[in-house]
Amino acid sequence: MIYFITSTLVILIGMYAVLVKKNIIKIVIGLSIIDSGVHLLLIAIGYFNKGTAPIFSKAGLTPDKMVDPVPQALVLTSIVIGLAVTAVALSLVIRLYDHHKTLDITKIRKLKW
Repeated sequence: MIYFITSTLVILIGMYAVLVKKNIIKIVIGLSIIDSGVHLLLIAIGYFNKGTAPIFSKAGLTPDKMVDPVPQALVLTSIVIGLAVTAVALSLVIRLYDHHKTLDITKIRKLKW
């Protein structure tokens, strides 16, 4: 239960950064924090108390005593995708700074029209 509450708090902290902050780098960091909260939520879904690794190497180990490996695989894939998205977002931030000479989102929006 504590993992669900913690993951919700981490996602809300990331949402705060995305919705309130004006600096584009802080917004990208907020997106990364949201990503970490979702990772924690996925791991919490597949976890149960006193569960073992999903490997049949011990004698007498049955599937009902193992944690679900699917959320773990999803999180590993999501970490790689999140890293790539963060890298692309930061490269766009660099291009925006080169073009507009500012990282303030309100000033960039005013230059739109």
